Amino acid sequence: MVSRSSTRFLNICIASFCKVKHLQRAETVIIDGIRIGVLPDVVTYNTLINAYSRFVSFDAAYSVLDRMKEACINPDIVTYNSLIAGAMRHCLLSNCMDLFEEMIDLGIKPDIWSYNTLMHCFFKLERPDEAYRVFTDIILCYLSPSQATYNTILNGLCKCGFVENALMLFRKLKRHGFVPSLVTYNILINGLCKAWRLKTARWMLKELGESGLVPNVITYTTVMRCCFRSRRFEQGFEIFEEMIDKGYTFDGFAYCTVVGALVKTSRIEEASHYMERMVNTDSCLDMASYNTLINLYCKGSRLEMAHEVLDKMEKEGFERDEYTNTILMNGLCEEGDVEGAMEYMNTVSFNSNMVALNTLVDRCCKADRIDYAFKIFNSMNMRDSFTYSSLIHNLCKAGRFRCASKLLLSCVRSGMKILPSAKRAVFDCLRQSGHQREVKRLKSEIKLALSAVV
Repeated sequence: MVSRSSTRFLNICIASFCKVKHLQRAETVIIDGIRIGVLPDVVTYNTLINAYSRFVSFDAAYSVLDRMKEACINPDIVTYNSLIAGAMRHCLLSNCMDLFEEMIDLGIKPDIWSYNTLMHCFFKLERPDEAYRVFTDIILCYLSPSQATYNTILNGLCKCGFVENALMLFRKLKRHGFVPSLVTYNILINGLCKAWRLKTARWMLKELGESGLVPNVITYTTVMRCCFRSRRFEQGFEIFEEMIDKGYTFDGFAYCTVVGALVKTSRIEEASHYMERMVNTDSCLDMASYNTLINLYCKGSRLEMAHEVLDKMEKEGFERDEYTNTILMNGLCEEGDVEGAMEYMNTVSFNSNMVALNTLVDRCCKADRIDYAFKIFNSMNMRDSFTYSSLIHNLCKAGRFRCASKLLLSCVRSGMKILPSAKRAVFDCLRQSGHQREVKRLKSEIKLALSAVV
């Protein structure tokens, strides 16, 4: 007779394979176990359902439920919670509701985790009213809301744009004895920062400290980034220095946030100071750190240093990505080395990188290489309004107004939204050249093309 410890060992093996996404091996272990008389139990199938819903699909996970029934193993609350979670990940609301009804029909009473997941699904689909009704159902069913319940509703309200409602609910819950966790405060601080309410976010940060909880790297970084976006650099630097004092700058992410903000505002010297501090500390440099450092050197017209960092990055085992290529090519263009940028583009293929190609198109035009700019334009897999606008503006400056008008018309006909400044540039160019009739004809053709697109 096979002992229960054998089934427990089988479940450990299944869980290990599922954790590393080797589902086929997990299935093989189950078959081998059955052959030697070690039968799977509800835990075995629950593990499979959870893995299939996470790594494959909801349908694949649900098919395991049918296998359970064939094996005469009754599903439990964990089974249905895993399936509901799988449906929620793919925003399959109807499946979530069907699973609720199915488990109730089987006499399985939904628990707080079931309701939390359903509430989260409604919020993901931006249906806060229905999500709040689920929260009301929790109270009516005499279930005790968990910390996760409150965090789910506060996070959902913030993400749906109801930050004020989230704050009001937070205050009401606290009056009724709710003790918020660090996650709760981080949710509210993040919501306030995304709503550009920096003052309230900093006040919430202060309240967090007074509550006896200790802010973590997520808390500080969220507020710091909001300070920089609001151009309140001194406040951002104060938070950053506090992070350093508490040892929260171990991975270089905070340094990159500071440097990135300074580079965007052309404060290169200050950015260099913070980047040097990062390099001189024991911070582990990741891909984002290297790209930030390369961008800093390119913006500071120190391309040789940028290439030295690139060599060091590759020696560390990192491969240059689209951001790296775009930064380097932008740096070459900023230096006026359009030839070098074009050579780099041919060396490193990135036809799908629209930002880099738009930059190169613009730089080629400004270097009187409009024909080559058109060659790049025609090779692009994707184009946006800036691609067309850049070419149109530069064609007008070069006096090639007929070519500019044709490009403008083709842009409109393709359904692309052209920038108003590009239209004005073409019309002004035609008028100044004495082609008034051409302006009227182009306007009528654009109007006709727009009506055809609609």
